[in-house]
Amino acid sequence: MNPFLSARAQAGLVLASASPRRRELLAGLGFACEVLPSAYREENGEGAPEAAARRHALGKAREVARRRPGALVIGADTLVVADGRSLGKPADADAARAMLRALAGRAHEVMTAVALARWDPAPGRLREAADLSRTVVRFRDLAAAEIEAYLATGEPFDKAGAYGIQGHAAQFVTGIEGCYFNVMGLPLELLTRMLRDWERGPARGGTA
Repeated sequence: MNPFLSARAQAGLVLASASPRRRELLAGLGFACEVLPSAYREENGEGAPEAAARRHALGKAREVARRRPGALVIGADTLVVADGRSLGKPADADAARAMLRALAGRAHEVMTAVALARWDPAPGRLREAADLSRTVVRFRDLAAAEIEAYLATGEPFDKAGAYGIQGHAAQFVTGIEGCYFNVMGLPLELLTRMLRDWERGPARGGTA
């Protein structure tokens, strides 16, 4: 149980994600969550990365909310953005290598959108809310051999931008501006604020 939120605010939480990092972060704050990965399929489309992150986070939360009526579902989507271009999870070693080269010796932005959704089947209403956290991360220059050594760890292949700040890539980071946990995939201050606001009153949302 998280001591800074009411029992009501954190009751019936469901995490719509298979990410072990997000599960660990929630558990570290005392949240007891059911884990139910979303079947929502992310699609690349036009528009700003911020809009895409919000769309994907909401899509994940909505899909699970319909399968768990009455539960409060948490969805999240993390993007790494460099030169206005979103870097998702690399498809292979060549893609990961190209991403790490693009990030080396410069700053980039990490965005994580967080969504809450609850489906009430009686009136057929979906209540939802979404917000976004931004963090600037700076990498030092990376030698080709360092990039190859990092690829050999296997870490880059399930992470947006081909790195995890909590792993070996911590050695590449010279500084951050913003929420560290955002870079891990779940901005905890934003999430707890959203849960508090959710309990207090109507959230942004609509009917379905």
